[in-house]
Amino acid sequence: MKRRDFLKVALAGAAGLAVPALPLGPAFAGASGGQARLGIVRRTIEVNGKAASVFGVQRADGMPGLRLRAGDTFNVLLHNETAESTIVHWHGLTPPWPNDGVADAPLPLIAAGTDRAYDFPVGKSGTHWMHAHTLQEQALLAAPLIVTDPDNDKKDEQEIVILLHDFSFSSPEELLAGLKNKNAGGTMPMGQDGMDMSGGAGNTMAGMGNGGMATDINDIDYDAYLANDRTLDDPEVVSMEAGGRARLRIINGATATAFTIDLGELEGELVAVDGQDIEPVKGWRFPMTMGQRIDVRVQLPREIRSFPIPALREGSRERTGIILRPTGAAVTKLVTTGEDDAPVLDLMLEAQLRAIEPLASRAADKAFDMALTGDMAAYRWGLQTNPPLVVDPGDRVEIMLRNTSMMAHPMHLHGHHFQVVAIDGRRLQGAVRDTVLLPPNRSVTIAVDAVNPGQWAFHCHHLYHMATGMMSTFAYRV
Repeated sequence: MKRRDFLKVALAGAAGLAVPALPLGPAFAGASGGQARLGIVRRTIEVNGKAASVFGVQRADGMPGLRLRAGDTFNVLLHNETAESTIVHWHGLTPPWPNDGVADAPLPLIAAGTDRAYDFPVGKSGTHWMHAHTLQEQALLAAPLIVTDPDNDKKDEQEIVILLHDFSFSSPEELLAGLKNKNAGGTMPMGQDGMDMSGGAGNTMAGMGNGGMATDINDIDYDAYLANDRTLDDPEVVSMEAGGRARLRIINGATATAFTIDLGELEGELVAVDGQDIEPVKGWRFPMTMGQRIDVRVQLPREIRSFPIPALREGSRERTGIILRPTGAAVTKLVTTGEDDAPVLDLMLEAQLRAIEPLASRAADKAFDMALTGDMAAYRWGLQTNPPLVVDPGDRVEIMLRNTSMMAHPMHLHGHHFQVVAIDGRRLQGAVRDTVLLPPNRSVTIAVDAVNPGQWAFHCHHLYHMATGMMSTFAYRV
């Protein structure tokens, strides 16, 4: 599939280990007091011992992404230094619609060698990210976008940013073609017994869903899984003090892979999801689907030893991650595959989350039902909304998202934050966020206030589901 066609569809050893590849923590500078310049670039990284040409979003000093402060202005000049047209979405921010970063909605792609300027309020603090809204996202066209709270400046807490990704030496166009062609002999309905789910693109199957339909977890078996551009064969090692405290800002920038963050012997405190504060939840394993972010506080014991922070690929044994190393601690070699399959993501944690700042209590002015549909054999995906998703400024809107397919879908709404208000019809006052997981045969109801006029993308954040039809519009009446 050509990039333009996609856009049209969518718009409808210890020493060696110690050198970090991407300084994604407090080192990146903010844009306070002047215009920040970002470049979309081509760069070369090493994956599995081989050179790989990938994209990046970097400042003039070569550092990735942006670090801003709550209350700043997003005063950015974005320069496309590559030979390809592209566009960047500011995932988690709520800019005016023309600044959103979806091709022809309303602005065109940024042509090779040209600039685009942005100037809008950043808003509140949170862990966000930036990424291409094209197939180029697969080739690592993504970077962190961190908005810090000035009130936290004096906290005795180290900040560590982890950007997860899935990587293939094949092009995204080749991956998409493989997904479409692997069952080209027919278009058997999803999940019927006997469907051949083997093929070059790879699959992980997991049991049976409702009605005896087999659920499909992973479309693609990637060549590598990365944390800050590195595999566990050569992970980033972050220096800390023994007994030190850290805030892990973890971004799932993968295009088609969900993860569970495993803190091992450490206990974590989940304090924010998708950049929005929640009532703290303690635990040692935290799931995150594509597009989601989590902020987890951890405190190291006073022992002089290292602590790996692996991200486990959903339903499989592959893993990536980083290592926290107190001064003087040894670092041992880590394996890239575990002994057991990682958990399959569900809504158990989602049901526990409670927003620190929920939406104001009020009745919905408009309610919609959105069915998430798909045919795994034909590799076609879609969203069917009843009635058509059109809102008026000031509306309180509720949308029941119903996954009628046999794959999970992370649903992301641009330009807004929504609150989870029901799971499988059971009402709750859940988290405020911008991306929510819909496992097979489950429903989630979200509430959102229509306060940012535009024609906003609303889509599955699995890149290849979006590219084959799972994208709609949250439309304000013109």
